[in-house]
Amino acid sequence: MTVLEARNLPRHVAIIMDGNGRWAELQGRPRTAGHRAGSDAVRRIVRLARRLGVEQLTLYAFSEQNWGRPQDEVEALMALLHEFLLSEREEILSNAIHLRAVGSVERLPQPVREVLEPLSQRSAPGARMVLSLALSYGGREEIAAAARTLARKVARGQLSPEDVTEELLAAHIPSVAYGEPDLIIRTGGEFRISNFLLWGSAYAELFFSPTLWPDFAAEDLFQAISAYQRRERRFGLVPSVASNGHGAHANGSSALVETQACPTSPSDS
Repeated sequence: MTVLEARNLPRHVAIIMDGNGRWAELQGRPRTAGHRAGSDAVRRIVRLARRLGVEQLTLYAFSEQNWGRPQDEVEALMALLHEFLLSEREEILSNAIHLRAVGSVERLPQPVREVLEPLSQRSAPGARMVLSLALSYGGREEIAAAARTLARKVARGQLSPEDVTEELLAAHIPSVAYGEPDLIIRTGGEFRISNFLLWGSAYAELFFSPTLWPDFAAEDLFQAISAYQRRERRFGLVPSVASNGHGAHANGSSALVETQACPTSPSDS
């Protein structure tokens, strides 16, 4: 049983959901079965994160590079996404979860956008948790898009090059609109971030889990958060300075929560 500090949870958790395909192959099943099992894991972890009090959850669901996969697999992933949005719509709304998408959403099939966009708008007011789906997303692409936006403003004379600061660029990066991730988890045993949240990951804590995404459960998430809570986040500062308002231990709470009391109610490969 993993024990967590009740007041020292990461505010923003991001997950690279890796391992659907390998999970299916190990069972002698088609990759689509792995993606469907991965969709069930999304439901499980979203519910758990909400009950734990995580304020933001960002899930790497479909990368820009995933468009290069076989057409039948892409179509199956889009169908699963459409199904997920329809099936989870009432739960999202009834639990004050703001669902939003980051990435080149205009590339998604129209049936997906017809469900996604109204749900994003309707779920925004009064939200207590933000669920961001990275769809047709790439970290390099996101930064390049922000740079193009600012370049156009400079070309029109609305900005001078000296006005382009780190803060201004960050304001044009949608994935950090609600804050940078505190903890990035990658499942499936790989040790890379695969073009995910490149701007926001600058000072995020990283946790690599061997568990394939369809099997990722409560204890796996608790282990990742527990590892985060044992680290000291310095943000480039010395420990005495970093502890004054920064880092995993900034809240200083010694209150503990037994994770067994928090029941639970697509990928890079």
